[in-house]
Amino acid sequence: MGALHAGHLSLVEQARSENAIVVVSVFVNPIQFGPGEDFERYPRDAGRDASLMARAGVDSVYHPPVAAMYPPGSSTRVHVAGIGDPLEGAARPGHFEGVATVVSKLFMAVEPDRAYFGQKDAQQVAVIERLAADLDFPVEVRVCPTVREPDGLALSSRNGYLSPAERQAAVSLSAALRLAAEAFASGERRPERLQGILRARLEAEPLARVEYAEVVDPRTFRPPGTLAVLAVRVGSTRLIDNLDLSKGFSG
Repeated sequence: MGALHAGHLSLVEQARSENAIVVVSVFVNPIQFGPGEDFERYPRDAGRDASLMARAGVDSVYHPPVAAMYPPGSSTRVHVAGIGDPLEGAARPGHFEGVATVVSKLFMAVEPDRAYFGQKDAQQVAVIERLAADLDFPVEVRVCPTVREPDGLALSSRNGYLSPAERQAAVSLSAALRLAAEAFASGERRPERLQGILRARLEAEPLARVEYAEVVDPRTFRPPGTLAVLAVRVGSTRLIDNLDLSKGFSG
């Protein structure tokens, strides 16, 4: 959605290594934002994004206006049932319909052989994989690792909202994931205990408010499983992160 950073560039790098032509879509999608969310203030810098993409060797940037994507009278929405319902789906009603709809339109516009998404948005990726399979899109969905700051914070365009104190507090997300991964590596398998480790670390941070902290099956996004998923408000900024505990924490 723009405000591109090193995480996005890692997707471009992977795409460049596997394809002759790379197209990047940049579109702040209004229908995936709910009432009171940050659509109006979401960071936008089309000139900077285009410059970054040119230096990265992107062949084309697809940057359509909202009116082209959703002409007057447009009312069709794509709903991916099941996997899109819990967690982010419950916390942000209509969000995944917006994602599935815009991704369907982008797939139709570009007709890619492969599409690249970041693991940071794990449930979104799972929704898109289900979407592509169910609607017979001839595209391979490629999932690339989460890119993190040296202190562990997952890169996100929304990190720019954080004050210095909030930025320091945001490290609590990756710290909680690291502790849960260490417990898993030591043999802990009880979902309630792993969830308790996540919550205890997050709730120890005064500036953090936990929306959810669960350990789920990555195929269903319901417990039990090995994927730790977090949604936390640090100040007024909502951040998400995740980690497959069976693979440990790196970064």
